[in-house]
Amino acid sequence: MNRQMKHNNIPAYQELGKDGKMEERSLRVVGTDKTFFNKLTNTLTKLLIPTQIGINGMRISMKRNALIKAYENSKEDVDVSKKEIAEKKYEDAYTAYLEALDKYVLDTIYKKVKNQTATQLESMALSQYYGIVQLKQSEYTEYKYRKQKYLLELDKETVINSGKQKTIDKYQEFYISKQDSLYKGILKNYSVKLADTTNVYDSAKDWIYMKIFDTLEDYIKNILPLKINDPKLEKVVKEYEKYEKFTVGKLDARDNIEKNMILLGISRNLFTHSLPLVVAEQCYMKLLKDARCLIQDTKIAAKREKAYTMLLNLIEDYSIRLLATKVYWENAKEREKFKAFYEKYKDIEKLKEIDFIEYVKQKEILFMKEDIKNIQNEKIDYTRLIKYYKRKLVDYGVMKEIRDCQTKKGKYIKKKISTRMQEYASA
Repeated sequence: MNRQMKHNNIPAYQELGKDGKMEERSLRVVGTDKTFFNKLTNTLTKLLIPTQIGINGMRISMKRNALIKAYENSKEDVDVSKKEIAEKKYEDAYTAYLEALDKYVLDTIYKKVKNQTATQLESMALSQYYGIVQLKQSEYTEYKYRKQKYLLELDKETVINSGKQKTIDKYQEFYISKQDSLYKGILKNYSVKLADTTNVYDSAKDWIYMKIFDTLEDYIKNILPLKINDPKLEKVVKEYEKYEKFTVGKLDARDNIEKNMILLGISRNLFTHSLPLVVAEQCYMKLLKDARCLIQDTKIAAKREKAYTMLLNLIEDYSIRLLATKVYWENAKEREKFKAFYEKYKDIEKLKEIDFIEYVKQKEILFMKEDIKNIQNEKIDYTRLIKYYKRKLVDYGVMKEIRDCQTKKGKYIKKKISTRMQEYASA
């Protein structure tokens, strides 16, 4: 009976051959007839795979040891000339180490998948590898950073599984340092794309926002725990604890917005330069838009109230964590407008220790009135949200409800169809 290979869907790739021409390597098996020589070749290949793993493992181990030594030398305090030489040796050692890892993926894991001897994790690893390689033509910068990140993650598991604590500690120091620079490079690349508004509609940026939040979460899940004991990250620890509650269970739309708000807040401490203020501001605006639309689209009152509370927290986070630290404003009127809002906010803050309930109420009123001003001229129709805000302001007694009137035969008649809200003069 003919048997089909299970991994034919993995794309082929090209490699430079000895004759200088590009050769295609593929997982495709030509012909399904199992001749004697085919069977013999497959059997020998399966027998040689463990040997190949051993050879590649030894090669990687040697390159890794040389890399760690070069990394430690590059961190030593020496004069400028020696420092440059040490850093050059470190870069060369790092390149050789990556080449060894790359060869391991292509020669060993590839062959195991081809011969159907790979584990599920190995098959998944190869699939991820090809997913990254596909970025090379369209997104070379992202490909460059993500391939390094992937290869380091692959070898990190090998180092941990070795059980050699001394090696693990030394490697981890290098690993954290290098991954920090790779994540910064990835985020900086997205920042450039987001900042470039030439002929780009807002809807086309949704993909970039998603990538930024996914990258931040990836870092906080996989790298931050390795350096959480760093005294410099004291401020981040509390935010990380808030994030942890979103790592279990299924998240709804509100949970995802709140989680991304926390990720963005942490990024203001970890990626100030890679994710500059102008880009972080656009990310906050994206979350504000999503939160406002969620309130409008949610029909269940209890869920709408939860979304509303989350939006208030988001407005405060955006105002205090970002706008209050903003030095350069393109629009002077916007700056003066925020200054007036911020002064009111600071006055309300004084109530916190005196009357907490009144403090919460006044802060809520301030945020609602400010958001009404901000969304009135937006392209998105926020009519239902404004009505929702005004109903709450009426309930708080800072607005009054007046029914519209029209004249008919010289008499004023109340209209029952719609109502309008008007602020008290004293508000």
